[in-house]
Amino acid sequence: IEDQGNPADYVGVNIRRQKDGTIELTQRALIDQIIEDCGINDSTYTKPVPAKASLILHAFKDSVPFSEKEFGFSYRSAVGKLNYLSQTSRPDIMYATHQIAKYSSDPRKEHGEAVIYLVRYLKKTRDIGLKFKPDSTYGFECYCDADFSGNWLKFLAHLDPSTAKSRSGWVIFYAKCPIIWASKLQTQVALSTTEAEYIAMSQALRDVIP
Repeated sequence: IEDQGNPADYVGVNIRRQKDGTIELTQRALIDQIIEDCGINDSTYTKPVPAKASLILHAFKDSVPFSEKEFGFSYRSAVGKLNYLSQTSRPDIMYATHQIAKYSSDPRKEHGEAVIYLVRYLKKTRDIGLKFKPDSTYGFECYCDADFSGNWLKFLAHLDPSTAKSRSGWVIFYAKCPIIWASKLQTQVALSTTEAEYIAMSQALRDVIP
């Protein structure tokens, strides 16, 4: 065993240590690769948020299927890279990535556009990532929330029952540093906001007390 000092890079994650003890984790190289894969490397058009607030992604069964030839990238490959990025250093794109990944088996034109929208956001924010400043006076902290039937679409309920499901989101800190985060559809249909919140708390605590 040889001590070579503090690491500067690990499995594609750039690690920077500041004089005040802060540790920054970024993945500029992966983001640049995603941008290049999606063919918007030369574009200056960016987005300020990961997804359109006015659009709820659904199956879009009546729409045109996603065409790799038209969009110029592999949908599943893009989803895989975005998923890795969201779980490693960019929790801010977790929700948008999960929504896109949900339709990987049968993507449509609108799903491809959602990928491009998210990648344009990444292009604007490619240099940001996680910042850790450990504080030993703190232990485990868990914050969770629920979006009660946030994707409910009455006209699609008979085709996609999952639109009735609520979404759980949580983040777990240790020593004031985020170590686990998630954005997932709940496995059962909650009948009230209170029930959705309890389900979210139950899901989050499974990560706190495995």
